[in-house]
Amino acid sequence: MPLSFHKMHANGDDFVIVDSRNSPNPITGNMARRMGDRNRGVGFNQLAVVLDCDDADARLVFWNADGTTLDACGSATRGAADMLMRESNMTSVVLRTSRGLLTCERTSTGAITVNMGKPLLGWSDIPLALEMDTSMLPLAGDPAACSMGNPHCTYFVDDLTAVEIATIGPIIETNPMFPQRTNVHFVQIIDREHIRLRIWERGGGIAQGSGSCSCGAAVNGIRRGLLDNSVEVECDGGVVTVQWDGVGSVFLTGPVETVFSGIVADTLLKA
Repeated sequence: MPLSFHKMHANGDDFVIVDSRNSPNPITGNMARRMGDRNRGVGFNQLAVVLDCDDADARLVFWNADGTTLDACGSATRGAADMLMRESNMTSVVLRTSRGLLTCERTSTGAITVNMGKPLLGWSDIPLALEMDTSMLPLAGDPAACSMGNPHCTYFVDDLTAVEIATIGPIIETNPMFPQRTNVHFVQIIDREHIRLRIWERGGGIAQGSGSCSCGAAVNGIRRGLLDNSVEVECDGGVVTVQWDGVGSVFLTGPVETVFSGIVADTLLKA
């Protein structure tokens, strides 16, 4: 059967939504990798499959462009929530992911807020290879680590323009300290309520933005005592807001936009 999809983005962090309610999940790792190819496929940072769910409005399953799975994607979660709210003419939905049940709401400005759940701060939950203090890892530059359902490693730097993201990012992503690899953030603190963030995304490379990375970077800054509980995160593609009280859930707020909808050709599906 033809596979339809919606291409969306959140501040340039592009993703694809495949709506498979009332049907089996059609996506495999090989198919996600073919669709994620920016030259021969649709192209995306992540893909989210929307599935039926007994205890929520829908269930989401996420894929990276390299065909690997992930448990959290703040941008695609906002995109799926936006689609479902428009469809039902509602201002809130509940979505099930591997992170549990996530409540999503539309703000008065049209942005989407997602309760991303509590960050995971223990070394075995992130996970790291060895027991250690996750607020200051024994790596050059003293980064911090946490998990938002996927691993995050945050460096705090004085000047983002001096950081060679494409060189350092893949080295840290694949460091043996991170058995499941890691997203890598480079943060310049503008003030206690505003950071500039650049991202090397696990399985994706340099990204214009990332919801879960924005959350991870803000959480690590708040843990260090460098940031207040509400932070404006300025990525290459735009701005989101992250709120965390240091104890409970992390709340992510930002815009999403639909770019186009289409049908994947049989030749790509059968490749």
